[in-house]
Amino acid sequence: MADTSKKRRIALNDTTLRDGAQAPGVVVKRADKLAIARALDAMGIDELEVGTPVMGAGEEEDMACIAALGLGCRLTAWCRARPEDLEAAARCGVDGVNIGLPVSDIQLYALGKDRSWALERLRTLVPQALKRFDHVGVGAQDATRADGPWLIEFARVAYQVGARRLRLADTVGIGRPDTVAASIASCRRAAPRLPLEFHGHNDLGLATANALAAVEAGAEALSVTVNGLGERAGNAALEQVAVLLDRHPDFCCHIDGRHLLSICRRVALASGRPIAPDRPIVGDLCFTHESGIHCHALLRNPSAYEPFAPQSIGRDQRRFALGSHSGGAGIRHLLQQAGIEASAPQITALRDLLRSG
Repeated sequence: MADTSKKRRIALNDTTLRDGAQAPGVVVKRADKLAIARALDAMGIDELEVGTPVMGAGEEEDMACIAALGLGCRLTAWCRARPEDLEAAARCGVDGVNIGLPVSDIQLYALGKDRSWALERLRTLVPQALKRFDHVGVGAQDATRADGPWLIEFARVAYQVGARRLRLADTVGIGRPDTVAASIASCRRAAPRLPLEFHGHNDLGLATANALAAVEAGAEALSVTVNGLGERAGNAALEQVAVLLDRHPDFCCHIDGRHLLSICRRVALASGRPIAPDRPIVGDLCFTHESGIHCHALLRNPSAYEPFAPQSIGRDQRRFALGSHSGGAGIRHLLQQAGIEASAPQITALRDLLRSG
């Protein structure tokens, strides 16, 4: 990874075992949860949101088993704005909680609640949670559809009652980089000492872009999931965000990128969601080249057609593929790798054969 001495470090909160596990049809076994938690901790994740304890005894037991691992990262539970959720989280032995509260009028109305109720819950539950947990975060659900002045008021109250962090959630993935940045900046001005986290969904394919906009506007933390696993179109992907931050001139994270490919493959297997071959960062085709022009340049300088080295995310090497777009340099390289020496006429004949279909 790049030199980080002059960069601002962004904390990554991985919610694969909570939000990711809520993806339709996904069931992650306890043994897999433990293995995923260990792997994420080993690669430097700052925080793991390990579940929703109110889901039942099985979820509580899974979370307690993860807590018993003695990991170095912070472990948190997602809680509804109810005292019984805090009690359930305490039984699991986690370090902190993220208390979710709807802030858009759409979601408040759907629950039969109003803004006064949301503020009352903040003022009641955050102090209660602070007596039990080292870290108490507040999640502003559907923040990207919330009224601006009201969101600012919510942020101010969250700070006043002692919340350690405010998470602005793009719950239905409709945020744009400009609107996300504006919301982060507004809350930063309203409560300058309150750390902010952004939680982005990918319904419009903008989760990673919105995450970047959030940190550029002042957010200190980002929610991510491995492979972007999550409800509907998923969440901001850990592997994309980590590599993006590593290559950013002003930001960094604590992730050891050499383990990204292995954790993505592990989660894909555990969740039953295969990695698409052309998926950014970890897809099998990301470092596979066929074009003759590309292969010729790559043999001289890999950075000509690769944004980063395959080894930086745990891949052994790039691959050249034979096909209708192959050129002489790529064909010669592949033959040499196989221990086959060929003359120039033979290589030309093979190239023409490939192009003939």
